[in-house]
Amino acid sequence: MNEQRTTFNEQRTLNCLIVEDEPLAATILEDYVRQVPYLRLTGRCADAMQALEALQEAPVDVLFLDIHLPGLKGLDFLRALQYPPQVILTTAYHEYALESYDLNAVDYLLKPIDFERFVKAVQKLKRPTATATAIANRSFQFFNVNKKMVRVWLDEIQYVESLKEYVRIFLPGGKSIVTKMQLGELEKSLEGFGFLRVHRSFIVALRHIEAFTATELTAGGKEIPVGRQYKEEVARVLENLSGV
Repeated sequence: MNEQRTTFNEQRTLNCLIVEDEPLAATILEDYVRQVPYLRLTGRCADAMQALEALQEAPVDVLFLDIHLPGLKGLDFLRALQYPPQVILTTAYHEYALESYDLNAVDYLLKPIDFERFVKAVQKLKRPTATATAIANRSFQFFNVNKKMVRVWLDEIQYVESLKEYVRIFLPGGKSIVTKMQLGELEKSLEGFGFLRVHRSFIVALRHIEAFTATELTAGGKEIPVGRQYKEEVARVLENLSGV
């Protein structure tokens, strides 16, 4: 019997975004990226605001960022990012080299950029293994349960029920934990992680919704009512998810 074994130490492909307002320079960078097997181009942007929108839609591993962009300059854009990816800066000017390293740029490429110099720069990029990336991207929070801090993976939370000054967090396998916290406080801490307030007493994880109607939904095997004041927002979110 042949046994298939999954290898976990393979380095993964890096997703890249080019932020460059000069069409010729952007085209050259795009061509260079496509020649490197472990780089994958996800898009091109001509200014910082386009880049911000692109990053909000789909975070990347690497930014090829021009310093002299129209409007918000490249270095100011980089400073504004709360969790910047790895960055390789591009410019026609020498004087920004020191500042670029202060911002932890991987490298600093002077235009015109030749392919050999480009390859030297991308070889400095960190390429985490698939396993390390999955762990890094998996979010968790600690909750105080009976005076003990317990780690809970956010993707395991099915739904949360308010118990006045406490909340009960429901997990797979019929498990749950109770912690002293207002539901509104927990709602804020879960923003951006795929959770939805559907009732004054309930928050549900979108990934764990099994079925829904206009007045209730099922998550983690429990039928949860949709509150009147949340009905419109719940309908909008669920319609987007289902493509209805």
